Amino acid sequence: MKILYIAPENVVGNLNTWKAIHESRGNECRFITFFPSQFGFPDDICLNLPFVAPAPIFIWMRKLIYSMFGGPDQQIELDGYPPVWKPANPLIKSFFSVRDQLWRKTIEPIIEKYDFLEYDVLHLETGLGLYRDGNFVKRFKEKNGTVINTFHGVELRHRGVIPAIDKMTDLNLTSELDLLPKHPNLKYLHLVFDIDQYQPDYSIRQPITMCHATRNRYFKGSDKIIEVCRKLESSHNIRFLLAENVQHSKALEIKQEANIYIDQIANIAPGYGMNSIEAMAMGSTCLTLMDKDYEKFMPDHPFVNVNPENLKVKLIQLIENPEKITEIAQNSHEWLKRTHSIQAVGDQLYNYYQKLGLNGV
Repeated sequence: MKILYIAPENVVGNLNTWKAIHESRGNECRFITFFPSQFGFPDDICLNLPFVAPAPIFIWMRKLIYSMFGGPDQQIELDGYPPVWKPANPLIKSFFSVRDQLWRKTIEPIIEKYDFLEYDVLHLETGLGLYRDGNFVKRFKEKNGTVINTFHGVELRHRGVIPAIDKMTDLNLTSELDLLPKHPNLKYLHLVFDIDQYQPDYSIRQPITMCHATRNRYFKGSDKIIEVCRKLESSHNIRFLLAENVQHSKALEIKQEANIYIDQIANIAPGYGMNSIEAMAMGSTCLTLMDKDYEKFMPDHPFVNVNPENLKVKLIQLIENPEKITEIAQNSHEWLKRTHSIQAVGDQLYNYYQKLGLNGV
C-alpha cells in the first residue's frame, strides 16, 4: 500500500514519525510540504511554494489584506457543522485562483515524477490539498483512492473546511477532543510520539525548575502563566524557563531542564499537545486546562488540571511537596506508553484503515 501525506509544514515532526510507522508495517509512505519547517524538522519532498511561507513580510501583507478586504480571524470561532471556508470577497477568491495557477508549474511535475495519482491513500493535514480549489484531491479520488484528513484545531475553528476537499474526504481525524462536535465525519486519534528517543529524568532540580513553551501567547494563556511563574521565582525560589518561538532543538534543551511543564490555561482549545508529550517523555509533571469533556473522555490522564484562577495554588502545592512531582511524572510516563506510543497510535490508525476496507493493512 502506498500512502501520501500533504501538509503546509512539518510543524512538530509527526510526518517523519508517520512515515516510519507505515514503512515499518511494510507500506510505502512519502510526504509533501509547501515550505521548509521553520522549527528544524526534516522534510521529505518540499515544494518551496510562493505566497504561503511564514516569512515576516508575507505574514504582514496577509494581515493587511485580510484587515482591508476580509479573511479568517483567529479570535473568532466559526459556526457550522462543519464550519465552511468561503472567500470573503471576489479579490480573495481571485488571489487563490491565481496562486493555484502559479503553483501548477511546480506541483504537476512532482505529481508525475512520483506517480502520486497511483497511490492508495492520500492523507491531508489541516484539510488542504495541493490546490485551494481541490483539483488534486478530486483527481486522486477519481482514481479510487482513499482520502483521509487530520484537523489540528485552528483551521477548523477559524477557517473552516474547504468544501471541494471536504466532500472528497472519506474520514477526518483529530487529536483535539473539542473539535469532534464540529464535523459529522470526525474521529479521535491520539498524537503519535516516539517515546523511546528520550530517557526520563525524575530527579528534582535545585531549585525546582518550571517551563512553558509557546508560539502564540493568546492560544496558550501564556501571559498569565509567565506572570505567575515570575512571581513564584521571587516568593518560592524556583527557576522559570520560557521557550518562545525557538527552534525545536532549542525548545527540547529547555524542556529537558524542567521538573514541571505548564502547557496552557486559555480554555480556547482545552487539553494538551506535543509540548506536554515531549515533557512527559523527559520526566516532567505537566499542568494544563482539562475541561469536563476531557475528564470524561480520558479519566486516567496524569495531568494536573489547572485554570487561570488556581494555577498559582496548584504550583505551590507541588513546590512544597516535591515527592508529588516525582510520583506524577513517573505515572505520566507509563500513561504515555499506553496512549501515545508508536505502537499504540499506529494500531489505532490502522484500525480506521481496516474499517475503510483498505488493502495491505
